[in-house]
Amino acid sequence: MSVRKFRIAALAVLTAVVLPVATPAVAAPAETAASSGRGAPDYRTWQADVKEAVAPAIPWLRGRSAERGGKQAIVLDIDNTALETYYHPGQADKPVLEVAEWAHRHHMAVLFVTARTSSSSARQELQDAGYPVDAICTREHGESKEEGKARCRKELTRDGYVITANIGNRSTDFIGGYYEKGFKLPDYDGRLS
Repeated sequence: MSVRKFRIAALAVLTAVVLPVATPAVAAPAETAASSGRGAPDYRTWQADVKEAVAPAIPWLRGRSAERGGKQAIVLDIDNTALETYYHPGQADKPVLEVAEWAHRHHMAVLFVTARTSSSSARQELQDAGYPVDAICTREHGESKEEGKARCRKELTRDGYVITANIGNRSTDFIGGYYEKGFKLPDYDGRLS
């Protein structure tokens, strides 16, 4: 690809904006050969796949931060997205933490939307792992994961946040809209939930 075509393609990616009521774009991870086996892959494979999935996030955010419209924010799922729950409970998933730190340094709110039904220990766990935490929204008792996460993003949007990036590892992290672009980490067909 020529440099000119690459710049045009990159500009198109950075300037694309999807309205919250439309179906947002979700960058899907490449499910590797490890996803064809039983169980979750080894840690190194997972980390390589996570890095690949979030690699476009900072360039996307860089383009959006230049526009400075509204209270810009990113939304992160917690388990096996922000935290390495399956492999190392309580530890930050470093590629995702890097995105959160970049967003925070560039005056974007770092919000968490989770299927957990309580945020009492989640905030401390996230802060102990190094995350800036501007807000956490949890699922209400009786809500499905999909309903709870969609409600949370809708409420955060009503609170004035413009959710520029939504990062998660399950399809329930992306259903219901209220974000501009999604970045899906691998879940290996549900084996890493």
